[in-house]
Amino acid sequence: MNIGNNGSPGAAKAFGRLLRFYRERAKVSQEALGRETGYSKSQVAMIERGERRPRGNFVNVADEVLGAQGALVEVAEEVKASGVAAWFEDYLEEEAKAAGVHKYENHVIPGLLQTESYARAVIGCACPPLDSDEIDAGVAARLARQALFHRKPTPLISFVLERAVLTRPLGGPDVLKENLLHVLDVARLRNVEIQVMPEDRQTHAGLNGPFTLLDTAERRGLVYVEGQGGRYFLSEQPDMGDVFARYGILRAQALTPEDSAKLIEQVAREL
Repeated sequence: MNIGNNGSPGAAKAFGRLLRFYRERAKVSQEALGRETGYSKSQVAMIERGERRPRGNFVNVADEVLGAQGALVEVAEEVKASGVAAWFEDYLEEEAKAAGVHKYENHVIPGLLQTESYARAVIGCACPPLDSDEIDAGVAARLARQALFHRKPTPLISFVLERAVLTRPLGGPDVLKENLLHVLDVARLRNVEIQVMPEDRQTHAGLNGPFTLLDTAERRGLVYVEGQGGRYFLSEQPDMGDVFARYGILRAQALTPEDSAKLIEQVAREL
């Protein structure tokens, strides 16, 4: 799996497997390791599953407590360099080679459309907070994904954005305005269509939350869903087919690409 120049594939998962190996070898429970490192049992479990990156002194303390003799420290450097969470690596691999990418978003301007300043503001809102190195790595990884727009063979890319996304001033009005102007530039690409969902719609097919549809290079459909409850792919019928149908309805309910561009221009002018 290739995630670009920002780190090795599966780094977080590899660290998690190694952590579990040394913990079980040392006969230390997740709860006991948590006490030593200042983490909860559930947080240790998340690190072992590759769903959370270790922060602060966790790695050094765990390495010493578990007698790993530097092995955990070495692998942790790869995790830090990766700039992406383990759960996202499968998605990035599929996105980078997809024949089509289609996104519905109701909270923020999607990562593929973000400027550096806006991306930094969004990633900086993470809770629990990230340190400066993690934010820098996340921004770099996010911007690197945007090479997709100019990739050969050319993918078809579309977005449906809630109007509220255009007015949420993450990073401040200047940062938002810069990003809205960038969205307009991207919308002029021949392989991209961007639509805005107006706030006065009395019916709405996207109330279940944001999602991404991928037409893979093998012409196979994938649905990527993320939320508070987790992040996962749907690749089986009927669930996947339902979400593809939902996106078609969303596009019909949203403003046309031309009217959407006019609205984005208007919002940007008013900032």
